[in-house]
Amino acid sequence: MWKGKTGMNEYLMPANSKKSGLILGLFTVPDLIILGIGITITAALLLLFSKEGLLLLILSIMPGSLAVLLVFPVPNYHNVKQLLVNIFTYFTKRRKYEWKGWLKDEK
Repeated sequence: MWKGKTGMNEYLMPANSKKSGLILGLFTVPDLIILGIGITITAALLLLFSKEGLLLLILSIMPGSLAVLLVFPVPNYHNVKQLLVNIFTYFTKRRKYEWKGWLKDEK
């Protein structure tokens, strides 16, 4: 504990305290599941279509690439998936703003 200017006990919170709840400071369990499924599908498709042609090779790499893109860390969010969820929620969730000022009628 630290005694601040007020003399009362105050707790210091580190700037990276949110990262301590993440695996390796970057991933949540659903992130690792998405990454694992994407890489597994990509590996299976690459084994299946290794000598078929360039188009199938590119299509085989797509699931892993999408999974890596979704769990890639971005500033102010822990990854792109969380950013997309926040954007979707912001634009689709109905927001209700209730005025609680001094003019509100309390009936």
